[in-house]
Amino acid sequence: MIYYLNIGLIIISVLLILSVILQSKGAGLGGLTGADAGSVYTARRGVERTLFWITIALSVVFFALVMTLLIISP
Repeated sequence: MIYYLNIGLIIISVLLILSVILQSKGAGLGGLTGADAGSVYTARRGVERTLFWITIALSVVFFALVMTLLIISP
């Protein structure tokens, strides 16, 4: 069972990384480092909002998998 949880953790990790990269794709290099302090806040709509919620769901699943592996592992 630990083997399958590890495989799931790897898949979720890659998907989480991709979703974060896709969110910051339009922000430019300054947005990735946090240097883009002068930007105006805009509401998330359409695909951006869906991607935002997918990222939150993936992070919750990632956290649950890690906690499960910590509890189960000998």
